Amino acid sequence: MTPARTGTAGGAKPRLTVLLAGPRGFCAGVDRAIKIVEEAIRRYGAPVYVRHEIVHNRFVVESLERQGAIFVEELDEVPDDAPVVFSAHGVPKSVPAEASRRKLFYLDATCPLVSKVHREAEHHFARDRHILLIGHAGHPEVVGTMGQLPPGAVTLIEDEQQAREAPVPTERPLAFITQTTLSVDDTAGIVSALKDRFPDIHAPAKEDICYATTNRQSAVKAIAPRAELMVVVGAPNSSNSVRLVEVAQRAGCPKAIMVQRGRDLDPGLADGLGVVGITAGASAPEVLVEEVLARLRERFEVTIEEVVVAEERITFKLPAGLQPA
Repeated sequence: MTPARTGTAGGAKPRLTVLLAGPRGFCAGVDRAIKIVEEAIRRYGAPVYVRHEIVHNRFVVESLERQGAIFVEELDEVPDDAPVVFSAHGVPKSVPAEASRRKLFYLDATCPLVSKVHREAEHHFARDRHILLIGHAGHPEVVGTMGQLPPGAVTLIEDEQQAREAPVPTERPLAFITQTTLSVDDTAGIVSALKDRFPDIHAPAKEDICYATTNRQSAVKAIAPRAELMVVVGAPNSSNSVRLVEVAQRAGCPKAIMVQRGRDLDPGLADGLGVVGITAGASAPEVLVEEVLARLRERFEVTIEEVVVAEERITFKLPAGLQPA
């Protein structure tokens, strides 16, 4: 039954059903990366330098800055006597090599699922295969993955048109790998186009798109047909968050928006609506979802329904340098 769209007599708030997507928010790789920075600060003292945003979320970054983290773009901004952490998105091999040359103490917070893609790239390269990387130009994960190998070893494929038409060396066998935070549906189309063009191309033994990305997209698909508005809590530079907006629109939700904080949401967007969906990208903490709910409660009588499509119990260990003695 569709919830009532107007308030009752006496000025009561309109009723609104909120469908909360599950899973949403932090994944194991993000949780691990944040803990690495926090534990490094606790163990070695502030400041701890972090190369690039540890994850793509300003709330998280600012929280870590208050604890003593200093975020920089490149290693030349890191003093010789300070510890440095590499972000969850991964880095080119040149970065730890430079850190070693300078004898910097560094901790690598690269998500283990991103590291798995790095190892796949090295595996293919060792077997003299040219690699096609499905991903977005300029994304830190793509920069890091391409930076595992010499220039020219990897061709970036961003969409189906490039899969069909991009110049690709054919004198060697081919293999493809993917960025972990892509849309499952988009990637399927690109992979299909590559296989049509190159029937003998080597595919990953297991899907490169991470479990968390897949689960969050599946949860959005489950609620999008019922929701009249989808609110994605995330950051515009977060690939997995941007994909959630796209997935919601394709799955039948009339309108999907992204907000970084509760204060960014205009609750008036839900005026006249009965059902709103809410999810959060893998870099967004649950406290920001609570902010969005509080913002909606300012204007509506909110009823929450959780729609859970998967339970996540995966955890990743901290690096050896931060393990208990």
